[in-house]
Amino acid sequence: MEKIDVRGMSCPQPVLMTKNAIEKHTEGIDILVDNNTAKNNITRFLKNLGYNLEYKNEKEDILIVARK
Repeated sequence: MEKIDVRGMSCPQPVLMTKNAIEKHTEGIDILVDNNTAKNNITRFLKNLGYNLEYKNEKEDILIVARK
């Protein structure tokens, strides 16, 4: 699976990077975020596309695991 790191980025960059990654890896991706705004925006975007999501804490960050 592809893993992207969007920590330290402000919106809309995390969603745009997620969109670009899923165009190449439609089966799923992992996204590392560091704030709730990015998490919520990416979550909304991926759920609208039909992805199943799981969240894992990685120290102060959150890993969003998205799968079709």
